Amino acid sequence: MDVSDEQKAVRELVREFAREEIRPVAAEADARGQFPEAVWDGMADLGLTGLTVPETYGGFETDPLTAALVYEEVAAGSLAVATALSVHCLATSAIAAFGSDSQCERLLPEMAAGRPVGAFALSEPHAGSNPAELSTQARPLETADGTVEGYVLDGEKQWITNGERAGVIVLFAKTDRTDPETITQFLVPADADGLTVGEPEDKLGLRASDTTALSFDGVEIPAENRLTPVGEGLSAAFHILTDGRLGIAAQSVGLARHALEETLSYTQERTQFGKPLAEIQTVGHRLAEMATRVETARQLTHRAARVRARGDSGDHRESATLASMAKYTASEAAMAVTNDAVQLHGGYGYVSEFDVERLYRDAKVTEIYEGTTEIQKTIIAKQLLEGGVSLEP
Repeated sequence: MDVSDEQKAVRELVREFAREEIRPVAAEADARGQFPEAVWDGMADLGLTGLTVPETYGGFETDPLTAALVYEEVAAGSLAVATALSVHCLATSAIAAFGSDSQCERLLPEMAAGRPVGAFALSEPHAGSNPAELSTQARPLETADGTVEGYVLDGEKQWITNGERAGVIVLFAKTDRTDPETITQFLVPADADGLTVGEPEDKLGLRASDTTALSFDGVEIPAENRLTPVGEGLSAAFHILTDGRLGIAAQSVGLARHALEETLSYTQERTQFGKPLAEIQTVGHRLAEMATRVETARQLTHRAARVRARGDSGDHRESATLASMAKYTASEAAMAVTNDAVQLHGGYGYVSEFDVERLYRDAKVTEIYEGTTEIQKTIIAKQLLEGGVSLEP
């Protein structure tokens, strides 16, 4: 699939930044469990924090394929950094798509410039794969004449990327806790009274990306902070998450490519039985499998991005299904390729001196966040049975 000259230029710019600025600090950031803020500022200088912000508000306003190219390159430097960027862009996408002129004017120029950082608060301790079961409530505050002048927020959110770093949170809550038809999006400033940010989770991988719980205890926000009409939050979430899944697919490709690059280099330098490892047939075959998985995942991700870009004539099902296919395929490729990378490094693959140990730990989350592999398969199967995706090219 062809990439335009402009897209190639963007890709090369981000690739150079990832190699020069992200990859050299990725291992230390992982070991310390701290996000590299200087990298974030560098991405902001390149305009990447405004990737999905309209030009009107100072953003990049890119198409889905260009975004996929960016995410692949950033993830080839560090999946933790790419995850933080993609979640920030989910928040800006939500504001750009559903916000009022006033909300967009107030938030998007600064978010495009990198601060405040955005967070996307959907998951809860007992509501992950099925967001309709969320229990966070936004109780309307009404005046004597029935006008809603604000909301009181109560509830718990979990697994929130950028939880510590965020300045603005896109929150999903029910105006009636018993009714899933009342799920609505709200904008919550991170310094709101009654909002408590939990301690960062001690995770298997993605350790440089802060992941926290958020607790809302009587948090009051004005009515103007409601982002979507009451009851339209869940459909809005599904719309935004299609882009999120494309982002994870592209990041998975970048991570897998990094692991392949490291393994190609190692197996050509390391000798056994009098010759480089790469020249041993069984090793060469495994390298071939790794490269094929990376390219297959990339091509499917790019196809899904192109369909997303052209729209579905009002039918969101095709692009959503292809995004699920891409996310499922690419995340499995990331796991398989990083596993092979560790194996081909032998004992060195099991120690933190080599990048593949970290890449292997990071890869697992791609099969979990933004919808597990099982959820992606469920979405794909449902659309196949309902005719929501064509089997013809």
